[in-house]
Amino acid sequence: MQSIMLEVGAEEERLDLWVASQLPDMSRSRIQKIIESGGVLVNGETCTTKKAKLKQGDRLTITIPNPEPLTLTPEDIPLDILYEDEHLLIINKPAGLVVHPSAGHDEGTLVHALLSHCTDLAGIGGVERPGIVHRLDKDTTGAIVVAKTDQAHQNLQAQIKAKTARREYLGIVYGAPRDAAGTIDLPLGRHPVDRKKQAVVIVEKGGRPAVTHWQIEERLGNYTLMRFELETGRTHQIRVHSAQIGHPIVGDVVYGRGRSVGVNLPGQALHAWRLTLAHPVTGDPLQAVAPIPETFATLLEVLRRRL
Repeated sequence: MQSIMLEVGAEEERLDLWVASQLPDMSRSRIQKIIESGGVLVNGETCTTKKAKLKQGDRLTITIPNPEPLTLTPEDIPLDILYEDEHLLIINKPAGLVVHPSAGHDEGTLVHALLSHCTDLAGIGGVERPGIVHRLDKDTTGAIVVAKTDQAHQNLQAQIKAKTARREYLGIVYGAPRDAAGTIDLPLGRHPVDRKKQAVVIVEKGGRPAVTHWQIEERLGNYTLMRFELETGRTHQIRVHSAQIGHPIVGDVVYGRGRSVGVNLPGQALHAWRLTLAHPVTGDPLQAVAPIPETFATLLEVLRRRL
């Protein structure tokens, strides 16, 4: 446990924002948790309101607890690493690999593999999701970035929130869209009946804005290879949006027509193909391209032969 004393030297500012500016190596979410748990004193009084206004001359005492001990056991699971340095790594995730532990998935996840590969992830972004910046569905393949430090985690999440990080996907869908490109702007939320699924839900009933841009890469008869770019990152976003416009992802057993396409697909034909962002420390542009998996390439060959 560590205590830090600070004095406000600027004009009026919100508590969590000011503390975050003074402690750049800590994520704002972690700072907010410290505030909410009573770990911040303002002029000797406990303040648990993250939006509290600070005044010039206010004195703060911040008690930073030790990271919660990880109860997860590292597992030596091979990783296909596209890029790595001391701040982050980008992985080409295979189908079938769950990103973080959850009900029914308490072992064999990407997090378990990361704990074996990186020995100092504790406390970065949460105990159960150390280092995880964004996620991919279990059966979606491709590029996913992982932070090794709090500073990198905060910066990378901010890039995604600000939409400056680009996440491009390749997907094979049923049918042939008339237009060459388009945008799907439909809010998403929990399915009102099947709580394991997502659905288009109006904002007034709890839906959250969701925007997906798409364009056709190749027409394949009654199938189409499409490139998607996420503007937002809702659960199952591309899969739900594609199904909603009448062109579900091939191989999607939840939102589509199953996997009987003549190729033994391990999951939906959706691949996080290219990830473009700014390095969280140097600011240099960083781009990682994940080669399409073998089954995806085989499906493309089969569909091209059918033409």
